[in-house]
Amino acid sequence: MSFRRRSVLVALASAPLTLAAPAIRAQTWPTKPLRIVAPFPPGGVADVLARALAPELQKALGQSVLVDNKPGAGGNVGGEIVAKSDPDGYTLLLASAGILTINQFLYGKMPFDPATAFAPVSMVADMPNIVVVHPRTGVEGLRAFIAAAQAQPGRFNFGSAGNGTTTHLAMEMFQKAAGIKLSHVPYRGAAPAVQDLVAGQIDGLVDNPPLVLGHIRAGTLRALAWAAPQRMAILPNVPTAAEAGLPGFEASSWFALVAPAGTPAAVVTRLNAETTKILSEPAMVAQFAERGVRLAGGSVESFATYIPKERARWGDVVRATGVKLE
Repeated sequence: MSFRRRSVLVALASAPLTLAAPAIRAQTWPTKPLRIVAPFPPGGVADVLARALAPELQKALGQSVLVDNKPGAGGNVGGEIVAKSDPDGYTLLLASAGILTINQFLYGKMPFDPATAFAPVSMVADMPNIVVVHPRTGVEGLRAFIAAAQAQPGRFNFGSAGNGTTTHLAMEMFQKAAGIKLSHVPYRGAAPAVQDLVAGQIDGLVDNPPLVLGHIRAGTLRALAWAAPQRMAILPNVPTAAEAGLPGFEASSWFALVAPAGTPAAVVTRLNAETTKILSEPAMVAQFAERGVRLAGGSVESFATYIPKERARWGDVVRATGVKLE
Protein backbone atom coordinates (compact mmCIF):
# COMPACT_ATOMS: atom_id res chain seq x y z
CA MET A 1 0.00 0.00 0.00
CA SER A 2 1.37 3.39 -0.96
CA PHE A 3 2.16 6.05 1.62
CA ARG A 4 -0.43 8.38 0.04
CA ARG A 5 -3.19 5.77 0.24
CA ARG A 6 -2.36 4.99 3.88
CA SER A 7 -2.56 8.73 4.68
CA VAL A 8 -5.99 9.02 3.07
CA LEU A 9 -7.30 5.99 4.97
CA VAL A 10 -5.97 7.33 8.28
CA ALA A 11 -7.58 10.71 7.61
CA LEU A 12 -10.93 9.09 6.77
CA ALA A 13 -10.78 6.91 9.87
CA SER A 14 -10.08 9.84 12.16
CA ALA A 15 -12.73 12.12 10.63
CA PRO A 16 -15.61 10.89 12.86
CA LEU A 17 -13.50 11.56 15.95
CA THR A 18 -12.68 15.07 14.72
CA LEU A 19 -16.32 15.84 13.99
CA ALA A 20 -17.40 14.42 17.34
CA ALA A 21 -14.90 16.46 19.35
CA PRO A 22 -17.14 19.54 19.85
CA ALA A 23 -20.02 17.31 20.97
CA ILE A 24 -17.78 15.48 23.42
CA ARG A 25 -16.49 18.78 24.83
CA ALA A 26 -20.05 20.07 25.16
CA GLN A 27 -21.08 16.95 27.11
CA THR A 28 -18.28 17.40 29.63
CA TRP A 29 -18.57 21.20 29.87
CA PRO A 30 -17.88 22.92 32.20
CA THR A 31 -14.62 21.61 33.61
CA LYS A 32 -13.17 24.91 34.83
CA PRO A 33 -14.34 28.34 36.14
CA LEU A 34 -16.40 30.64 33.93
CA ARG A 35 -16.03 34.39 33.52
CA ILE A 36 -18.84 36.89 32.91
CA VAL A 37 -17.49 40.15 31.51
CA ALA A 38 -19.52 43.14 32.73
CA PRO A 39 -18.66 45.94 30.25
CA PHE A 40 -19.45 48.75 32.68
CA PRO A 41 -18.05 49.77 36.10
CA PRO A 42 -19.09 48.18 39.41
CA GLY A 43 -22.44 49.36 40.72
CA GLY A 44 -24.19 49.76 37.36
CA VAL A 45 -27.13 47.66 36.18
CA ALA A 46 -24.97 45.35 34.04
CA ASP A 47 -22.71 44.73 37.02
CA VAL A 48 -25.63 44.14 39.40
CA LEU A 49 -27.26 41.68 37.00
CA ALA A 50 -23.99 39.83 36.39
CA ARG A 51 -23.34 39.53 40.13
CA ALA A 52 -26.86 38.25 40.73
CA LEU A 53 -26.49 35.62 38.00
CA ALA A 54 -22.97 34.47 38.85
CA PRO A 55 -23.58 32.65 42.17
CA GLU A 56 -26.73 30.99 40.84
CA LEU A 57 -24.97 29.79 37.69
CA GLN A 58 -22.16 28.55 39.92
CA LYS A 59 -24.63 26.38 41.84
CA ALA A 60 -26.23 25.10 38.64
CA LEU A 61 -23.00 24.35 36.77
CA GLY A 62 -20.78 23.21 39.63
CA GLN A 63 -17.96 25.59 38.68
CA SER A 64 -16.92 29.02 39.93
CA VAL A 65 -18.38 31.93 37.95
CA LEU A 66 -16.40 35.17 38.20
CA VAL A 67 -17.54 38.68 37.25
CA ASP A 68 -14.90 40.77 35.48
CA ASN A 69 -15.60 44.50 34.99
CA LYS A 70 -14.12 45.82 31.72
CA PRO A 71 -15.66 49.26 31.08
CA GLY A 72 -14.97 51.70 28.27
CA ALA A 73 -16.15 52.97 24.86
CA GLY A 74 -19.85 52.46 25.55
CA GLY A 75 -19.25 48.79 26.36
CA ASN A 76 -17.08 48.10 23.31
CA VAL A 77 -13.99 47.35 25.43
CA GLY A 78 -15.68 44.46 27.20
CA GLY A 79 -17.45 43.43 24.02
CA GLU A 80 -14.16 43.13 22.14
CA ILE A 81 -12.64 40.98 24.88
CA VAL A 82 -15.47 38.46 24.63
CA ALA A 83 -15.75 38.64 20.84
CA LYS A 84 -12.09 37.62 20.58
CA SER A 85 -12.19 34.96 23.30
CA ASP A 86 -12.16 31.22 22.61
CA PRO A 87 -15.69 30.00 21.78
CA ASP A 88 -15.64 27.35 24.47
CA GLY A 89 -18.38 28.59 26.81
CA TYR A 90 -16.02 29.83 29.51
CA THR A 91 -16.14 33.55 28.69
CA LEU A 92 -19.52 35.29 28.52
CA LEU A 93 -20.68 38.88 28.11
CA LEU A 94 -23.45 40.60 30.06
CA ALA A 95 -24.21 42.74 27.03
CA SER A 96 -26.20 45.94 26.80
CA ALA A 97 -28.49 46.95 23.96
CA GLY A 98 -25.82 49.49 23.08
CA ILE A 99 -23.16 46.87 22.40
CA LEU A 100 -25.41 44.60 20.36
CA THR A 101 -27.60 47.08 18.49
CA ILE A 102 -26.52 50.74 18.80
CA ASN A 103 -22.77 51.31 18.82
CA GLN A 104 -22.30 50.19 15.23
CA PHE A 105 -24.37 53.18 14.08
CA LEU A 106 -22.49 55.64 16.29
CA TYR A 107 -18.84 54.76 15.88
CA GLY A 108 -16.98 55.12 12.60
CA LYS A 109 -14.99 51.97 13.36
CA MET A 110 -15.99 49.04 15.55
CA PRO A 111 -13.48 46.53 17.02
CA PHE A 112 -15.95 43.73 16.20
CA ASP A 113 -19.12 43.15 14.17
CA PRO A 114 -21.97 42.78 16.68
CA ALA A 115 -24.08 40.95 14.09
CA THR A 116 -21.57 38.10 13.74
CA ALA A 117 -19.25 38.23 16.78
CA PHE A 118 -21.59 36.68 19.35
CA ALA A 119 -23.76 33.65 19.95
CA PRO A 120 -27.03 34.73 21.61
CA VAL A 121 -27.65 32.92 24.90
CA SER A 122 -30.55 34.63 26.69
CA MET A 123 -32.27 37.90 27.34
CA VAL A 124 -31.69 38.81 30.98
CA ALA A 125 -33.67 41.95 31.82
CA ASP A 126 -35.35 45.05 30.51
CA MET A 127 -36.56 48.25 32.14
CA PRO A 128 -38.08 51.60 31.19
CA ASN A 129 -36.08 54.80 31.48
CA ILE A 130 -37.00 57.64 33.82
CA VAL A 131 -36.15 61.35 33.62
CA VAL A 132 -34.59 62.59 36.86
CA VAL A 133 -33.05 65.91 37.90
CA HIS A 134 -31.28 67.37 40.90
CA PRO A 135 -33.60 69.44 43.13
CA ARG A 136 -31.33 72.46 42.73
CA THR A 137 -32.65 72.84 39.17
CA GLY A 138 -35.74 74.27 40.84
CA VAL A 139 -38.20 72.54 38.46
CA GLU A 140 -41.13 70.53 39.80
CA GLY A 141 -42.33 68.71 36.69
CA LEU A 142 -41.55 67.82 33.10
CA ARG A 143 -43.42 70.78 31.62
CA ALA A 144 -41.55 73.21 33.88
CA PHE A 145 -38.23 71.62 32.99
CA ILE A 146 -38.90 71.82 29.25
CA ALA A 147 -39.94 75.47 29.56
CA ALA A 148 -36.75 76.30 31.49
CA ALA A 149 -34.58 74.41 28.99
CA GLN A 150 -36.24 76.12 26.04
CA ALA A 151 -35.65 79.52 27.62
CA GLN A 152 -31.93 78.80 28.12
CA PRO A 153 -30.58 76.28 25.56
CA GLY A 154 -27.59 74.34 26.88
CA ARG A 155 -28.18 75.43 30.48
CA PHE A 156 -28.76 71.90 31.79
CA ASN A 157 -26.04 69.25 31.84
CA PHE A 158 -27.36 65.71 31.42
CA GLY A 159 -25.17 62.71 32.11
CA SER A 160 -25.36 59.22 30.64
CA ALA A 161 -23.80 55.80 31.21
CA GLY A 162 -21.53 56.52 28.24
CA ASN A 163 -21.52 57.32 24.56
CA GLY A 164 -23.73 54.94 22.65
CA THR A 165 -25.59 53.56 25.67
CA THR A 166 -29.38 53.47 25.69
CA THR A 167 -29.37 56.19 28.34
CA HIS A 168 -27.37 58.41 25.97
CA LEU A 169 -29.76 57.74 23.07
CA ALA A 170 -32.75 58.23 25.38
CA MET A 171 -31.38 61.66 26.31
CA GLU A 172 -31.00 62.50 22.61
CA MET A 173 -34.58 61.34 21.98
CA PHE A 174 -35.78 63.43 24.92
CA GLN A 175 -34.21 66.67 23.77
CA LYS A 176 -35.37 66.13 20.17
CA ALA A 177 -38.96 65.37 21.23
CA ALA A 178 -39.04 68.33 23.64
CA GLY A 179 -37.32 70.77 21.29
CA ILE A 180 -34.59 71.57 23.81
CA LYS A 181 -30.79 71.56 23.90
CA LEU A 182 -29.02 69.68 26.69
CA SER A 183 -25.26 69.48 27.29
CA HIS A 184 -24.24 65.81 27.26
CA VAL A 185 -21.77 64.56 29.87
CA PRO A 186 -20.84 60.90 29.15
CA TYR A 187 -19.55 58.73 32.01
CA ARG A 188 -17.91 55.32 32.12
CA GLY A 189 -21.08 53.71 33.42
CA ALA A 190 -24.30 54.73 35.15
CA ALA A 191 -23.01 54.49 38.73
CA PRO A 192 -20.53 57.41 38.51
CA ALA A 193 -23.12 59.45 36.60
CA VAL A 194 -25.67 58.98 39.38
CA GLN A 195 -23.04 59.81 42.01
CA ASP A 196 -22.29 63.11 40.30
CA LEU A 197 -25.97 63.87 39.88
CA VAL A 198 -26.65 63.35 43.58
CA ALA A 199 -23.64 65.56 44.35
CA GLY A 200 -25.04 68.29 42.11
CA GLN A 201 -22.20 68.11 39.58
CA ILE A 202 -24.70 67.59 36.74
CA ASP A 203 -28.37 68.52 36.42
CA GLY A 204 -30.10 65.37 35.24
CA LEU A 205 -30.21 61.93 33.65
CA VAL A 206 -32.50 59.77 31.61
CA ASP A 207 -31.62 56.55 33.39
CA ASN A 208 -32.72 53.08 34.43
CA PRO A 209 -34.65 52.87 37.73
CA PRO A 210 -32.36 50.71 39.93
CA LEU A 211 -29.65 53.29 40.61
CA VAL A 212 -31.92 56.31 41.07
CA LEU A 213 -34.92 54.78 42.85
CA GLY A 214 -33.54 55.13 46.39
CA HIS A 215 -32.46 58.72 45.77
CA ILE A 216 -35.91 59.61 44.41
CA ARG A 217 -37.59 58.16 47.49
CA ALA A 218 -35.11 59.98 49.74
CA GLY A 219 -35.76 63.28 47.98
CA THR A 220 -32.16 63.77 46.86
CA LEU A 221 -33.28 63.38 43.23
CA ARG A 222 -36.52 64.43 41.58
CA ALA A 223 -38.36 62.22 39.08
CA LEU A 224 -40.05 64.11 36.25
CA ALA A 225 -41.54 61.37 34.08
CA TRP A 226 -41.39 57.76 32.96
CA ALA A 227 -40.28 57.26 29.35
CA ALA A 228 -42.83 54.46 29.15
CA PRO A 229 -46.38 53.87 27.90
CA GLN A 230 -47.67 53.40 31.45
CA ARG A 231 -46.75 54.30 35.02
CA MET A 232 -44.66 51.93 37.10
CA ALA A 233 -45.91 50.53 40.41
CA ILE A 234 -42.63 51.29 42.18
CA LEU A 235 -43.24 55.05 41.69
CA PRO A 236 -46.97 55.29 40.98
CA ASN A 237 -47.14 59.07 41.40
CA VAL A 238 -44.60 59.76 38.66
CA PRO A 239 -46.45 60.42 35.37
CA THR A 240 -45.54 59.06 31.97
CA ALA A 241 -43.97 61.50 29.52
CA ALA A 242 -47.23 61.50 27.54
CA GLU A 243 -49.21 62.39 30.66
CA ALA A 244 -46.73 65.18 31.37
CA GLY A 245 -47.17 66.70 27.93
CA LEU A 246 -44.55 64.89 25.83
CA PRO A 247 -46.33 62.15 23.83
CA GLY A 248 -44.23 59.67 21.91
CA PHE A 249 -41.18 59.79 24.17
CA GLU A 250 -40.60 56.18 25.19
CA ALA A 251 -37.23 54.57 25.84
CA SER A 252 -36.06 51.44 27.60
CA SER A 253 -32.85 49.55 28.26
CA TRP A 254 -32.19 45.83 28.13
CA PHE A 255 -29.36 43.47 28.95
CA ALA A 256 -28.57 39.98 27.72
CA LEU A 257 -26.10 37.14 27.99
CA VAL A 258 -24.02 36.26 24.91
CA ALA A 259 -21.02 34.06 24.16
CA PRO A 260 -18.36 34.26 21.44
CA ALA A 261 -19.59 33.18 18.01
CA GLY A 262 -18.86 29.51 17.40
CA THR A 263 -19.62 28.39 20.95
CA PRO A 264 -21.02 24.82 20.71
CA ALA A 265 -24.80 24.76 20.43
CA ALA A 266 -25.08 22.28 23.29
CA VAL A 267 -23.21 24.67 25.60
CA VAL A 268 -25.41 27.59 24.54
CA THR A 269 -28.52 25.48 25.13
CA ARG A 270 -27.34 24.50 28.61
CA LEU A 271 -26.49 28.10 29.49
CA ASN A 272 -29.86 29.28 28.22
CA ALA A 273 -31.75 26.66 30.21
CA GLU A 274 -29.93 27.42 33.46
CA THR A 275 -30.18 31.20 32.98
CA THR A 276 -33.90 31.08 32.20
CA LYS A 277 -34.50 28.89 35.25
CA ILE A 278 -32.60 31.35 37.48
CA LEU A 279 -34.43 34.37 36.07
CA SER A 280 -37.82 32.76 36.75
CA GLU A 281 -37.15 32.11 40.44
CA PRO A 282 -39.85 34.03 42.40
CA ALA A 283 -37.36 35.48 44.89
CA MET A 284 -35.13 36.76 42.09
CA VAL A 285 -38.11 38.18 40.17
CA ALA A 286 -39.38 40.00 43.27
CA GLN A 287 -35.91 41.31 44.16
CA PHE A 288 -35.50 43.02 40.79
CA ALA A 289 -39.14 44.08 40.40
CA GLU A 290 -38.65 46.24 43.50
CA ARG A 291 -35.93 48.06 41.54
CA GLY A 292 -38.04 48.53 38.42
CA VAL A 293 -36.36 45.71 36.49
CA ARG A 294 -38.28 43.01 34.62
CA LEU A 295 -36.29 39.77 34.37
CA ALA A 296 -36.66 38.19 30.95
CA GLY A 297 -35.17 34.81 30.04
CA GLY A 298 -36.76 32.94 27.14
CA SER A 299 -35.43 30.79 24.32
CA VAL A 300 -32.25 31.27 22.32
CA GLU A 301 -34.37 31.52 19.18
CA SER A 302 -36.62 34.31 20.48
CA PHE A 303 -33.60 36.33 21.60
CA ALA A 304 -31.83 35.74 18.27
CA THR A 305 -34.83 37.14 16.35
CA TYR A 306 -35.22 40.07 18.76
CA ILE A 307 -31.70 41.45 18.19
CA PRO A 308 -32.05 42.40 14.48
CA LYS A 309 -35.41 44.04 15.18
CA GLU A 310 -33.83 46.14 17.91
CA ARG A 311 -30.86 46.89 15.67
CA ALA A 312 -33.21 48.30 13.03
CA ARG A 313 -35.16 50.32 15.61
CA TRP A 314 -32.11 51.89 17.24
CA GLY A 315 -30.54 52.52 13.85
CA ASP A 316 -33.58 54.66 13.03
CA VAL A 317 -33.17 56.51 16.34
CA VAL A 318 -29.50 57.25 15.68
CA ARG A 319 -30.25 58.52 12.19
CA ALA A 320 -33.13 60.65 13.48
CA THR A 321 -31.05 62.23 16.24
CA GLY A 322 -27.96 62.63 14.08
CA VAL A 323 -25.57 61.42 16.80
CA LYS A 324 -22.10 60.34 15.63
CA LEU A 325 -19.01 59.44 17.68
CA GLU A 326 -15.35 59.03 16.82
